[in-house]
Formats: sequence, structure tokens, C-alpha cells
Amino acid sequence: MKDRLDEIDWKILGELQCDGRMTNVELAKRVGISAPPCLRRVRALEENGIIEGYRTLLNERGLGYQLTAFAFVGLSAQGEAELQAFQRAVGKWDIVRECYMLSGDVDFILKCVAIDLDAFQSFIVNDLTAAPHVESVRTSLTIGRVKNDPAVPLS
Repeated sequence: MKDRLDEIDWKILGELQCDGRMTNVELAKRVGISAPPCLRRVRALEENGIIEGYRTLLNERGLGYQLTAFAFVGLSAQGEAELQAFQRAVGKWDIVRECYMLSGDVDFILKCVAIDLDAFQSFIVNDLTAAPHVESVRTSLTIGRVKNDPAVPLS
């Protein structure tokens, strides 16, 4: 699909990444086309999965989530059944905000956001280390955030 995007599509994507709440009329004005074809283009980008959805970014600390940590997880086996079982478990844990399967000496990295250290420790002890096929868990608490840019680099 990427090869079929033209300059206007790229402009639409860039504008929506900056402000997903703007009206179609405003978006059309910013990218230099009229509103009806702009709306058709946005819908095509949605239907083709280029635009996955729209959401509001919330301030974790402002809502009382004081701790961000990473958990590095090693499984006892990396067969399809074990990987899928772990991935299903991850899907049920609200504290886990992002999860990536890795190559190398760690199988998964989890980004966790918790109210406090007690909540994070409870998750590690009661949920993560108790999950099937989890063999090792290493954690790192964050000291501060240096960069947080959820946008895809379009240039």
C-alpha cells in the first residue's frame, strides 16, 4: 500500500498524526484539496489499514500512574504453543501497555505503567512470574522519560 500513496496521502497522514481531532474541512484546507475527496482519501487509508484508529493521549502522572518500568521476560520454551499462551496472558494484563517479542537472550519486553511500586511488585509476583512458561524476569524502573513520540516518522 505504501507504494500507492501519493503526496496528498502523505500530507493527510502527517496532519492527522499531529491532530487527529481536526475536522475534515480543516484537514482538506491544510493539504490543499476540497473536503469530499479528502474524506474519500481518509476513508481509503482507514480501510487499507494505514490509519488504524484515533485516540487521545493521556498524561499518566496526571492520572496518578507514578511508575513506568520494563520487564524482560524469558520463557522456558519458545514453541508456538508457549509463545501464544504467553501472548494471551499479556493481553489480559492492564498494567502492560506495550509488549514486544525480541530476538536474542530475552523473549519479550513489557512496558508497564503502575500507580506505584507496590502495584508493580504485586503484578510481577502474582501475575508475571506465575504465568505459564515464564522462566526468568528482570525488571528496570525508569528514572525519567527522555522522549515520547508515538508518531511514525513520515520523512
